[in-house]
This record gives sequence, C-alpha cells and structure tokens, in this order.
Amino acid sequence: MDLQHRNNVNVMGNGPATLVFSHGFGCDQTMWRFLTDQFAGQFRVVVYDLVGAGQSDVSAYDRDKYGTLAGYAQDLNEVIDQFASGPVVLIGHSVSAMIDVLADRQVPGRIAAHVMVGPSPCYIDSDGYVGGFTLEDIESLLDSLDDNYLGWSSNMAPVIMGAPGQPELGAELTNSFCRTDPDIAKHFARVTFMSDNRRDVAGLTTPTLILQSTDDLIAPIAVGEYLRASMPNSSLVLVDNVGHCPHMSAPGACADAMDVFLRPWKGTDAGS
Repeated sequence: MDLQHRNNVNVMGNGPATLVFSHGFGCDQTMWRFLTDQFAGQFRVVVYDLVGAGQSDVSAYDRDKYGTLAGYAQDLNEVIDQFASGPVVLIGHSVSAMIDVLADRQVPGRIAAHVMVGPSPCYIDSDGYVGGFTLEDIESLLDSLDDNYLGWSSNMAPVIMGAPGQPELGAELTNSFCRTDPDIAKHFARVTFMSDNRRDVAGLTTPTLILQSTDDLIAPIAVGEYLRASMPNSSLVLVDNVGHCPHMSAPGACADAMDVFLRPWKGTDAGS
C-alpha cells in the first residue's frame, strides 16, 4: 500500500523524536504551517491528510472503514509505522485529537505524548456532561449540512474559525470546506459530531497537553476541564483566542505552550 499517496504524507526536519500532526474536519495538513516550521529544527515532523481530505487519495475512501473514527486511527498507526522514528508525539486538532487517542489505545505504549488542540470527546450534552450542544443542535447542524453543504460551509466556516481580526483565515477555512467532496464531508461530519470517546480518554495515562481557546463555539472551556480531569497526566492551557483554530489564529501562544511541554523529547537545534 502506498501510504504516501493515500494520505499525502510529507516529512520534514530532523530530531530524536517525531511529531505527527493530524488536522480537523474540513481542513488539511497545510493548516499546520504556522507551527511545523518552528519545530522542524528539533524534531522529525510528519504531516498528512485524512483520507477524503486535502490531497489524499479520495478513491481510498471506504464508508464502512471510515464509519467510525477507528478507521482513521488505523491509518494513523500505519503512517507512524512507515514514517516515524524515535518517541512519537501526536498533535491533533479537533476530531483528530480523538483519532490520536484511538490510535494510542490500538497500540498501547507506543505514543510518548499527545498535544490536543481544541479537542472534544463528545459534542452532545448529557447527564451532567457539558459538550456544548444538545442532540437537537447536532441533528439540525447535520440536516443543514446535508441540505446545502456549500451554503453551510460558507456560513459556518468563518464562525468556526473565529479570529475576527484575521478574516483571511475564515476565507481559507471556507475554501477548504468547499474543496472537500460533499458526500465525504457529510459522512465525516456525522461520524465526528455523533462520536462519544469519553470512555477512550478516561484514565489515559499518556502525557497530554490540552490547548483550548478561551472562546470556542465548538469546544467550550468546560470540555477542556473535563479532559484534564479524565486523563491523570494531562495539563490544560487556555489560549486567549476567539475561535476553534488557535493553531492558525494564535500560533505564537500555541507554540510557546508546546515548546515547554515538548522539552523532554526535544533535539538540539544546530542554529541555537
């Protein structure tokens, strides 16, 4: 299997540990560009596209395999097998933070650490848990997406991005949403927003940094606090940011927090 072609895998940098960056719904690997260059001097950096997104091989999309997030986690472990070396740190945005957790659970002991950017183990409120949405909210969102994907994307992408002072980022996310095959996007959205990974994160001992925006429509602060309480070796850092993509709209603050967290796995930058 040609994983490089399937997932459009790109590798840069060098170091004793590997950082694997996984993007969120409607995005692709290019949206990590504000962070990857900063870490390539001290780490091996792997970026890739989820199947169905970006420049991945769309013909590899299988609705049964990707009917749960476990299919994406399987792909991630295959990418790690082929392209990673040394300790592996997974850096996941939004739904990919949970894909990363599932990959960790699939091969226990393999992952050295996680960085979760705007993660959510469950989007739907229930039994004292605050996910940020009611079931009716999610069903309405998915119905709107099914009815008019391009219209939904044009309206929602700028809201999801936030970053009121950087409208070009909202436009970039809109364009990314609109480039995605609508049928694949609709299926992935349903898988994403109906998933419940609370059991998967419960008790996870892998060291984890949770980066949460102070104002995020998709993943409110309560979700970050829930994750911190669920994972005994986790820490929560709030990024002063409006929107769901702080790695794009507040990359400096994200990089600073990551730099401190990643010190145990860091190489020596020849330029320093």
